[in-house]
Amino acid sequence: MKWSQTTHTGLVRLNNEDAFLIEPALGLFAVADGLGGHRAGEVASHKALEQLPQFLGGAANPAVDLVTAMEAVNASLLAIANANRAWRGMGTTCTACLVRGRDLWVGHVGDSRAYLLRGGDVLQLTEDHTWVSELVKNGEMTGEEARRHPRRNMLVRALGVEAAVRVDLRYLGLVPGDRVLLCTDGLSDLVTPAETGAIVAGSPDLASGVGRLLAQALARGGPDNVTIVLLEVE
Repeated sequence: MKWSQTTHTGLVRLNNEDAFLIEPALGLFAVADGLGGHRAGEVASHKALEQLPQFLGGAANPAVDLVTAMEAVNASLLAIANANRAWRGMGTTCTACLVRGRDLWVGHVGDSRAYLLRGGDVLQLTEDHTWVSELVKNGEMTGEEARRHPRRNMLVRALGVEAAVRVDLRYLGLVPGDRVLLCTDGLSDLVTPAETGAIVAGSPDLASGVGRLLAQALARGGPDNVTIVLLEVE
């Protein structure tokens, strides 16, 4: 397994509320995008990813282990916020992948994303937990309308917001040459999946692909923080 990663404040925001996690010994990789005022979003995303490895119990069932760990992070963030008035209302997205051999599990809450890049195909492995995505699912809005809607980033699910959280889980068998991309919405709001696949496929290595993706997001205004983790199965 090879990987490359980057995070950038963007061209508009004053601080970076994104975070990423690289724990190759655990096969654990993740991105998070915090929300909340007074730097609380930054606290939420960083604490979530600091704690996620600690809550992985090495269970025989990696799927159960990943979901249980993310649920524990949710409870911990709530406790932290309740103990500090300035951080109340904070929360974070979290998209994490656990790689064991050729097996991949993706745990997901929020609107950060995971993609599988296989050959010339790009498959989105996660579903955005946003208000507009719910409307699209219900047939009340088209995908294009959702992409342009001013409230497109309004979350309906995040870690640290409510006592109980539902973690989406997806399993996938990997083959050599597969690439898995984790990113925050600072990339996915500006660069389409097709563009992402083309940029990565046309790059000589993972670091170049990550750099070119970031450059594309910044060239389109960089209004949000951008975080990217790109893995390749050897």
